[in-house]
Amino acid sequence: MSSENIKTASSPSWIEIVSKYNFSDPVRSWWQIVNSVVPYLLLWAVMVWSLKVSYFLTLLLSVFAAGFLVRIFIIFHDCGHGSFFKSKLLSRIVGIITGIMTFTPYHKWTHEHKEHHATVGNLDKRGVGDVNTLTVEEFLKLSRWGKFKYRFYRHPLFLFGIAPFLVFVVQNRLSKKNMSRKEHLYLHLTNLALVAAIALGMWVIGWKEYLMIQLPVLYIASVHGVWLFYVQHQYENVVWTRANEWNYKEIALGGSSYFKLPKVLQWFTGNIGFHHIHHLSPKIPNYKLPSCYKENSVFQEVKPVTFFSSLRSLKLRLWDEKRKKLVGFSALRYYPR
Repeated sequence: MSSENIKTASSPSWIEIVSKYNFSDPVRSWWQIVNSVVPYLLLWAVMVWSLKVSYFLTLLLSVFAAGFLVRIFIIFHDCGHGSFFKSKLLSRIVGIITGIMTFTPYHKWTHEHKEHHATVGNLDKRGVGDVNTLTVEEFLKLSRWGKFKYRFYRHPLFLFGIAPFLVFVVQNRLSKKNMSRKEHLYLHLTNLALVAAIALGMWVIGWKEYLMIQLPVLYIASVHGVWLFYVQHQYENVVWTRANEWNYKEIALGGSSYFKLPKVLQWFTGNIGFHHIHHLSPKIPNYKLPSCYKENSVFQEVKPVTFFSSLRSLKLRLWDEKRKKLVGFSALRYYPR
């Protein structure tokens, strides 16, 4: 999207446009809970049965269960933004429950995610809710060990093969120094509730059976979730700026992708591919994002990221401030050592 279009999109009229979609529909919200949670629980029951037939069948079913778990995470995500229900209390209750289902603490994640929205694309405020990204100059100043660690972290095998599981199983369980006393308390209560849910599951179907089902479902869902998040802000032609040039609406449309997916994947991912609209107005419920896109041509001016074009983003590892674009490690040869 050109800078001219971005400036047009950030005009005051945009507030009027998004305001048409900035409210939830209780019927659609509850129906999304039903068509996401119920199939997920039914698949769990079928997978328990499938263990007696073939574990290959269980693993096949786990792919579909993971899809529904991603969709449940989008409900959790919308509750955190206050876009899924008008009631804050109801949003919090559903958010906590779906957070336990997705191994994600509601209060901790919601706080960090709101900070992500307030700082996305800001080179001076990186580090919260982001995929760690260094500038070329920052990378060149690292020690040999520092460069190795960053290369290892940004390698696709770690970033999408190992890190997602660590985030949902380990990192989401840990508190941070900047968390409030209430956030610490809620985190520990969520961890206790999750332990209780796991213990109950193991007691009902057996510890081995539980792990044989839960681990592949959680792994597949977490990998796809992290991939979605990565593609939303790490892609060709993404816009990042320093704090003195940062503008919320410009970055929302220029620093967040429109990840165009096949209809079935768009459904399972809760329309989160319309991420440029979501960042412009996080109060829009996920089920209204497609109509917001279709009914407003300016959103359609954002060049979509497709599945195949998204694969090219795997080579993007550093921000080149001179060229104002994400580049791969191969670009380092053009910089003096």
